Parts: sequence; C-alpha cells; structure tokens
Amino acid sequence: MIEFYSENNFDLSEQDEVSDWIKLVINSEGYTLGEVSYIFCSDEYLLQLNEDFLNHDTLTDIISFDYSLGKEINGEIYISIDRVTENSSLYKVPFLEELHRVIIHGILHYCGYKDKTDEEATLMRQKENEALSKRNFL
Repeated sequence: MIEFYSENNFDLSEQDEVSDWIKLVINSEGYTLGEVSYIFCSDEYLLQLNEDFLNHDTLTDIISFDYSLGKEINGEIYISIDRVTENSSLYKVPFLEELHRVIIHGILHYCGYKDKTDEEATLMRQKENEALSKRNFL
C-alpha cells in the first residue's frame, strides 16, 4: 500500500496513477510492495528530521527511512516541497517532473541503488530516467 500525507498544504494530484507507477517500478526491479508512506513537508520540517536522525545540518529534498524486509519494500519517504520547487527552477524542469524524480529516487534507494560515489550517482540518474519514462500519465 502506498499512502500520501502532507505536513504542509501540498496536495499530490493523480495519487492513484502515481501509486500505480511506483508499483510498476518496484516490480520491474524484482521487488514487491509492502507499505510505503510519502510525507510532503517544508524545508524546516525536513531539516529538523535531518538534524534529529542523521546529525546533518543541511537542507535536502528527500530523507527516506527504509524498513524493507528482504524483497518487500517498506518505508517512509519525506520530501521537501520547498526543495523540489527550488530544484525544478534550478535545473529548468517542470515541477512535477522534479517531484516524480524525487518520489522514485527514494524507491530506488530501497531497491539497493546508492548515490554516494560518482559512479553510483550516474547509475541512480539512469534508473530515475528509466522510471520516469514508464509514467503513462501527465
């Protein structure tokens, strides 16, 4: 099950379509869906989580807590709408494209992809682009 929550006034459109797309990506990576919660929030909210749980004093667009069990994907994904908005402007892409990239980025982490090294980040970006190409909505 995929659920969407908001700690601010953001409301994700096309939740059913986004959920179906996320499930498609999970299945294409050889995993199954357990329970994933997305929480949309502000920079301040996510910064507090970053400080409290990761001891990082920096802004970020996403923090994910992975509770997966074997090949079953479970977790909480927190997304700063402020960061997504700023990054969409910075990278000159539509807001929804950047949001969907961040949404699937968390799932790809749960599927074992990392992004700490340049090589890992390149593969992660390839997997994000592959996932974005599977969207059949918008």
